[in-house]
Amino acid sequence: MANDVERPRATELVTPVLPVLVMLAVMWVEEVVDTALDGRLDRYGIIPREVDGLDGIVFAPFLHGGFRHLIANSFPFLVLGGAICLGSVQRFVVVTVVTMAIGGVGVWLTGPDHTVHIGASGVVFGYLTYLLSRGVFARNVTYLIGGGITFLVYGGALWGLLPSPGVSWQGHLFGAVGGVAAAWLLHARREDTDDGL
Repeated sequence: MANDVERPRATELVTPVLPVLVMLAVMWVEEVVDTALDGRLDRYGIIPREVDGLDGIVFAPFLHGGFRHLIANSFPFLVLGGAICLGSVQRFVVVTVVTMAIGGVGVWLTGPDHTVHIGASGVVFGYLTYLLSRGVFARNVTYLIGGGITFLVYGGALWGLLPSPGVSWQGHLFGAVGGVAAAWLLHARREDTDDGL
């Protein structure tokens, strides 16, 4: 028996999350190159209170301390970032930029001296707290339910906001602050404005 229902094309499935896939691909290509260079690219991460370390605010999320570190960040980055991107690419861009900026500046101001901070986990925490908090700001039941599901799946990760030796918990904490700030910026009810994103 023939079925007239068309299957979605691969491009139709990939296009809505293309920005997430591109960022993830850059992380993986960078790690391959960095491994070939014996980790020399990792020095371009955030170096607290060093002027030369400010460019790490842009570079750090793409740098990882080996493939194990990258693998640990890849799946939640893809799932949480993809969930935001499916709603709106513009929204994904805003959440990413706000999270990277607040997370990066927070690490630069508060991280220990003579350290280099790398990894996408700060951005991942930003995506997580954005998804958890946007329903509160938007007063949207669908977002609240989505936030509840996100909490059930990833809520345990919030322990990563606590100080831990050898972990850039400052990146986690300020990335999370960035996610809440992005949710407020995009979804807080304002009398005179409309949520265009």
